Amino acid sequence: MNKGFKRNEVNGVVFYTIPAFEKTGLVKHLFSTRIGGVSNGAYSSMNLSLTRYNDKEEVYENFKRICDAGGFAYGDMVFSDQVHGDKIRKVTKDDKGKNFSGSDIKNADALMTDEKQIPLVTFYADCTPLFFLDPVKEVVALAHAGWRGTVKEIGPKTVKAMIDTYGSNKEDILAGIGPAIGVCCYEVGDDVAEEVKKLDINHDNVLIPKGNDKWMFNLEMTNYLELTGCGLKDENITLSGLCTHCNKEEFFSYRRDKGNTGSMAAFMVLI
Repeated sequence: MNKGFKRNEVNGVVFYTIPAFEKTGLVKHLFSTRIGGVSNGAYSSMNLSLTRYNDKEEVYENFKRICDAGGFAYGDMVFSDQVHGDKIRKVTKDDKGKNFSGSDIKNADALMTDEKQIPLVTFYADCTPLFFLDPVKEVVALAHAGWRGTVKEIGPKTVKAMIDTYGSNKEDILAGIGPAIGVCCYEVGDDVAEEVKKLDINHDNVLIPKGNDKWMFNLEMTNYLELTGCGLKDENITLSGLCTHCNKEEFFSYRRDKGNTGSMAAFMVLI
């Protein structure tokens, strides 16, 4: 695996990128932070949540700023409609602009496309962002993997969808596992642990017993093991190693802030 996303700052907007993706020259992509926007209070400052905010106009301005910083067309963004499931939506030019209102994209926790100039956007505040790029077939995908999506194996299912839909070869696919709540901070109960134990991975690598029916759960490592298990090459996967719960200055965290918080977003577009 590769460790470390790259931290960037453009006009005061801070975001992270994946060096292996940048080297291809095929995409623009980023994972946003909470730095560089105009939101206030608990949502300070780069809040991209469409459901949690003080002023929606501030969210629109934040999107304009992050789009300017990352080089994305504001009017063309395509948003996911996340429900902690495993549905993957194929996006085409007909979906351009399905963002703030009037979108027919429902119950989709992953978006994928092989068409250029369609910015895909998915949302996070502790869940795991999964970035995928096939540099040979020129296909991109983003997947939202909280614990529910992870035990439903949305990562491997997205890889399979890229193979089935676009003819991708799993040995070619690059992946990035972005900032999420870390094993240092993510305590779960037996209900979650029992679902994790159903996965065909080494559970000792991802569940640390705390006693009293509590466990520390490693979302990042679980997604990594799922992706290598479905055939992605170890050297093609980059881990951020960043915990959203620990890093209050840079990231919103739903658990840390007890739901009174904003959202980050993952962006990616073929160029």
